[in-house]
Amino acid sequence: MQDNRRNFIKKSASLAAALSIGGTTSAMANHLISKEKPNKLKAFARDAGLKFALAMSPDSPRVPFAKQIDVRHAVSGIIKTANLKPWEPEAIKATKAAWDKEGIKWTVVEGPPSLGEQTKLALSGRDEEIANFITFMKNLKQYGGVDVICYNWMPVISWARTTMDRPGRGGALVTSFDNDDIKNKPLTKYGEVSKEAMWKNLEYFLKAVVPEAEKIGMNLSLHPDDPQVHSIQGISRIMNTVENFDRMLKLVPSKYSGLTMCQGNFSLMGTDIPALIRRWGKAGKINFVHFRNVQDLSGVLPSTKFTETFHDEGQIDMHAAMQAYYDIGFKGTIRPDHVPTMHGEENTRPGYMNLGTLYAIGYMRGLAESIAKANAKA
Repeated sequence: MQDNRRNFIKKSASLAAALSIGGTTSAMANHLISKEKPNKLKAFARDAGLKFALAMSPDSPRVPFAKQIDVRHAVSGIIKTANLKPWEPEAIKATKAAWDKEGIKWTVVEGPPSLGEQTKLALSGRDEEIANFITFMKNLKQYGGVDVICYNWMPVISWARTTMDRPGRGGALVTSFDNDDIKNKPLTKYGEVSKEAMWKNLEYFLKAVVPEAEKIGMNLSLHPDDPQVHSIQGISRIMNTVENFDRMLKLVPSKYSGLTMCQGNFSLMGTDIPALIRRWGKAGKINFVHFRNVQDLSGVLPSTKFTETFHDEGQIDMHAAMQAYYDIGFKGTIRPDHVPTMHGEENTRPGYMNLGTLYAIGYMRGLAESIAKANAKA
């Protein structure tokens, strides 16, 4: 019994000594480490200086999500108010007040009011519609504090998909397009509309509005055709190639006439997205970004068959794209676009459900932070 007790005490003493030595060694190591200069980072901007945003209205269920994930900018239309036109000051003031109440900065209007078939197809009432658009620009800048308007040149048939529930990764649902499914559809009531007519109407619009945009500092941001096919039901599409965008920018040259870098559509035109970001970015033509990924399924350009994807799996090098925005010093609004519908969600708004959007923001933030920190090392 005594021998056992003596052995226990001896072993305990040895263990204590070992622990003491280990503790001392550990302390010494920590002491040595503390003298080493840590790999400090210089100050770096949150989200690489980009204005991360969501497309939503002030009463959207997305607003609480935006606050929780620290997305403090909104891409929004005008709140509908009884007896008010959306270009009138009080309608714009009401929208801004609603965003101010939420603590979210309203930075971009997509799909502006008073820009429809009359202007794009040169129909009766075009000049009145353009006049209202100019009024909207002025009031939006003065009373809304917004200086980017994202518009498109797709009359009658705008954003179009032929499938809203294509199975994607892990059973998520994505949107897709196949021109074969619609190429034999009948003409619309407007009949055949040529590319020449579309160009003529676009030039008429730009000559009227760009000088007014210059006076107030409003950035006009043209979105590419989506899908970027040459025509749908007889209505030609002209903003479907990079070359055509270069042509548009030369129609009425101005620092306030630019574009929306919708990565998916430009990629489906066959361009290298990071290279295009650098080219147009250095020229000051990118006013707004749709950060999105796609996969061509047609093998032709512009693509006639494609599918949306998760942000991390399509044909675009998204890290290189984010690096390009950083390199050109872009500080404007960027939002995720066209996300999959994920498990547990009803596919009520294909391309715009919440879980995929939240995933996209997390992915974007990871890219932005990694790039900003890599460039901020001492």
